[in-house]
Amino acid sequence: MFKQLKKITRALHIPTIEEREIAYLNGSVDRIDLEYRQRQIDRGLFRRDF
Repeated sequence: MFKQLKKITRALHIPTIEEREIAYLNGSVDRIDLEYRQRQIDRGLFRRDF
C-alpha cells in the first residue's frame, strides 16, 4: 500500500524553480549554450510572475 502511495506522490510532484533551472542548464550542448542559459536564468527566466 505504501509503495502505491509513493508512486502516486512522485507522479504528482511539481518541480520546484530550482529543479527546473537545473534541468534547463543540464540541457546545454556546449559551453557557449551553457553561458547563454546561465544569463537567461540570472535575468529571471523561471522566476517571472505571470
